[in-house]
Formats: sequence, structure tokens, C-alpha cells
Amino acid sequence: MALLEVRGLGKAFGGVLAVQDVSFAVEAGLVYSVIGPNGAGKTTLFNLITGIYQPSGGDIRFDGRSIVGQPPHRLASLGIARTFQNLQVCMNMSARENVMVGAHLSLDRNLLKAMMRWPALRRSDQVLSTRAGELMSYVGLDGYVTSSAGAMPYGALKRLEIARALAARPRLLFLDEPAAGLNPTETAEIDALIRRIADQGVTVVLVEHDMKMVMNISDRILVLDYGKKLAEGSAAEVRANPEVVAAYLGANHG
Repeated sequence: MALLEVRGLGKAFGGVLAVQDVSFAVEAGLVYSVIGPNGAGKTTLFNLITGIYQPSGGDIRFDGRSIVGQPPHRLASLGIARTFQNLQVCMNMSARENVMVGAHLSLDRNLLKAMMRWPALRRSDQVLSTRAGELMSYVGLDGYVTSSAGAMPYGALKRLEIARALAARPRLLFLDEPAAGLNPTETAEIDALIRRIADQGVTVVLVEHDMKMVMNISDRILVLDYGKKLAEGSAAEVRANPEVVAAYLGANHG
């Protein structure tokens, strides 16, 4: 059984069909990429699966159960985490605090404990702080643990978002354009990081415009065009598909 199954998924905004009857499955442990020209419906698809949007039709199944209608925080508690195309970093917090926010689902916290600062809560905060530091080291941000997020360079902030998503201990991680705006060296580092994450058992689904990275890292690729599934297969199969080539020719896909 696939970890993620999408069946006949659709989303209409007024009269515009942003996603039309899209079906695919993602096996556990894979790096699965979603590509397509601008406006193909890639981020809309992510938003549907991660609970930002509600679908107009179809079903989404995670580990065999339907998750349609579940809000993002509930999906996070089930083991689904994501990053966003535009940075969602709290610039007035420290880098470590940003990562700790990602682990909030593991806290046994309520208003009374927060007000009274019970010892168990303080111990929990210390555990999360230690875990955040470990995750920052894991994504290559050792030198920024005590930094303010607002003082970090863009490339480091992209990795900080990944560390924050990993803090929730996901089984399924969605990365929306993790290499956008990065230089070739930073892109290679993100490439290696994503493969390392997958090798440690986290299934990764990503939207990415850097085709060199996609072809290098992906176990499977889904191609969207005008909200529809155009093709699916290995990197070699997708690269050789004439419909995929035609969809990209003349399209500004970044």
C-alpha cells in the first residue's frame, strides 16, 4: 500500500479548474517530484494535500485513511509536514526558536502549565531546545544556532524551514521549491540534504523548477500541465516523453 494516494483530485476557483482529476500514488521512502510549467497547478496540489485548500472533488489517502477535510495542524499530528514557496520564518525570533515551533505538536502544554511554569514544562522546553540544535546541525546550520532569523542569509533560511518541518518528526515531507533563489553550491547542498532525509525514512514530495536537481534526485516524477496529469514515471521516462518536451517548449518554467 502506498503511503500517499491521490484519487481523482480536483479544485475549482470560480470557473477556473486549477487541478483536474489528478491521481497518483507515492510509495514510502521515495523522493517524488511534481513538475510543470508555471500555472500548472503544482502549489495548488500541495495546498490541497496539506489541508490549506479543500478539494472540489476526489480523495486523498495517507497511510490508507482519507484525510480530506483535515486542517493542517491535524495533518501535522498525523505525520505530514511542509515548507512553503515563500519563506514562512518568524524573523523576530531566533533560529533555534523557529525550529522549536515546528515541534510544538509534541508538547504537553496547556494554559495552566504555561502560566505556572511547571518543572515538567521546563524540562520539555529544554528537550525541544536540544532537539532544535541537533536539527540545525543536521541541515548544516551549526553556525546559526544562536542567531536571529532576521540576520540569516536567504540560503540559510531555506534550510531553517526544512529543519523546522523536520522538528515535527514527519513521515511525509512536502517541500515547495526548496532550491528557489539559491546559487549552484546551495542547490547542491539542498539536493544532498533531501536525499539524506529520504534515506533516513522520510518520504519527500517536492515541487521544484530546477530540472537538473529534479532529474538527479527524484525516484518518481509527476508532470502537470494546465492542472491535469500529463505524465508520470522515472526521470529517464519523463525526460524522453514527447508530451513533456512539448509542454515545456515555449513555456516559461523558470
